[in-house]
Amino acid sequence: MKKTLSILVSASFICASGTAFSDTQIDQLKQELKILKQDYEKRIRALEKGLLTAQQAAKQNKQKLADVQEQAEEAELASDNTQTIAKNAFNPQISMILDGRYASYQNNPDNYQLPGYSLGNEAGLFSDGFSLGESELTLSSNIDQIFYGQITLAFADNNGSTEVGVEEAFAQTSSLFDGLTIKMGRFFSAMGYLNGQHAHAWDFADAPLVYRALFGDQYGGDGLQFSYVAPTDLFVQVGAELFSGSRFPSAGNHSGVGTWTTFAKIGDDFNSENSWQMGLSHWQASKVDKRESNSLNNAGTTLFSGDSKINALDLVYKWTPNSSNKSFKLQFEYFDRDEDGDIAIDDFLSADISTYHGHQKGWYAQGIYQLDKQWRTGLRYDHLSSHASGSNGLVLNNAGLESHGYKPARYSAMLEWLPSEFSRIRLQYNNDQSYKDSDNQLFLQYTFSMGTHGAHSY
Repeated sequence: MKKTLSILVSASFICASGTAFSDTQIDQLKQELKILKQDYEKRIRALEKGLLTAQQAAKQNKQKLADVQEQAEEAELASDNTQTIAKNAFNPQISMILDGRYASYQNNPDNYQLPGYSLGNEAGLFSDGFSLGESELTLSSNIDQIFYGQITLAFADNNGSTEVGVEEAFAQTSSLFDGLTIKMGRFFSAMGYLNGQHAHAWDFADAPLVYRALFGDQYGGDGLQFSYVAPTDLFVQVGAELFSGSRFPSAGNHSGVGTWTTFAKIGDDFNSENSWQMGLSHWQASKVDKRESNSLNNAGTTLFSGDSKINALDLVYKWTPNSSNKSFKLQFEYFDRDEDGDIAIDDFLSADISTYHGHQKGWYAQGIYQLDKQWRTGLRYDHLSSHASGSNGLVLNNAGLESHGYKPARYSAMLEWLPSEFSRIRLQYNNDQSYKDSDNQLFLQYTFSMGTHGAHSY
């Protein structure tokens, strides 16, 4: 730097004094400037090289730090998953639903029928007097970071004896894809609104008449379910189910898919206190093989073979004030079934055979009002209608498929006392007008929940 200043000062002094330069002096100045320029270029290249080296070193250190952090996060996640699996292996969530009731009827419950409908073996009235309702034992757990599993055993009273069965046993994805859920195993169908809920979550002690008539109270089976919730402000869910088709209202052994369903649900909030949901569903079974149901007046077992399909619509409205314990829910479902095939009594080899075309439809509407934190009340109305045609009217009549002009209807009222969120005492009255002589029915039901229990659906 000093050398540079000296050269510049000398050149300036000479220029200012007006002294003439010799050729030798000019060449000397040029040579010194050239050396100076080379020196500066060399220093600049050294600085640029040093800067590039520093930048590369900083980038490498940053990448090393990111790799270390990622490895730490992976190790922590693996540790959490290992701990979760270890905990779940020995400590699944367990819940128990205790349900029991007292039932009283004006008519003989053993003679119960729905004119125009051939009921499944599990459909019918509760036992007269005291009985065990449908109690449940449920075990559930996260299997790993992708799957969740649940099994529910049901304990029910059937003509004085207690039966134990696997109500649900399934695994479903919890974090496979955004919005997509896959369920596999045995489960209740998402057909309609009420069907996917366990009986203890219903607002009345018994199923609506249309559920009793078409599904034997509730429909489920062994299979697969695919459902997708769209990432929109409006709640939009679509799905499909594939079942083996061995359970009522289908029947028979199938090497592949025996029944299938599709469903779509949309919903939204009117405001912070009012919300709604609407659903459309379709159920179909082709080549139903000898579906068993009860015949009229114990005439034998009714067997149906053919095709069956059901379309359904459900609507739900809820009012839940933000600053009180009051609430109101309005619920409506409509079902329409078409069937084509053959009907036989006891055996298709006998003479009691008829072609059959049936059109059956039904709906119910109910309103539930919560007065305060511990009291609820509700009203429900059911209505059914049917039409049957075939080659042998006597067979259709014995199968219970001739309505003879009757359109089953029922009025229900209930009052509940809820000491806490884990207990419920319910009093319910039904006026069943399915026959010429209406039946007055009275139920006193208790339901207690023990252990962990997840929130119910909308």
